[in-house]
Amino acid sequence: MFLVDINRGKTTSVFLCQAERSRSHEQIKPYIWFPMYTYYVYILKCCDGSYYTGITNNIAIRLAQHQHGIDKYCYTYKSRPLTLKFQQEFNDVLQAIYFEKKIKGWTRAKKVALINGDYDMLKILSECRNATHFKYQSLNK
Repeated sequence: MFLVDINRGKTTSVFLCQAERSRSHEQIKPYIWFPMYTYYVYILKCCDGSYYTGITNNIAIRLAQHQHGIDKYCYTYKSRPLTLKFQQEFNDVLQAIYFEKKIKGWTRAKKVALINGDYDMLKILSECRNATHFKYQSLNK
């Protein structure tokens, strides 16, 4: 299997094709079609100091929607103005969704470490501190 890039006017589409050998020549049959998108996981800092994590395929439009308060039931509606603090680009939507859900479960300290690019602190904050953890079992014996 291989990728074939076909430009159709303004949009670029990618076909994942499967090459099949026939008796006379090699034929290419479309296998799956999917458009190429870039996805972003982003963190916004609200005016009340809280953080909002989201996912989008157009960061500029989504940020403008948050700033203008399009949806009055959205978390960020009453927390404007907002500041974009972090964004990470993904080519795979499933990876982007996984990362967004992961960040949403993090503590504020871990989000701040990610925003600041302090990966050493992020690693420290990610370590297990339970009494049942193997690092602490050797100290108790």
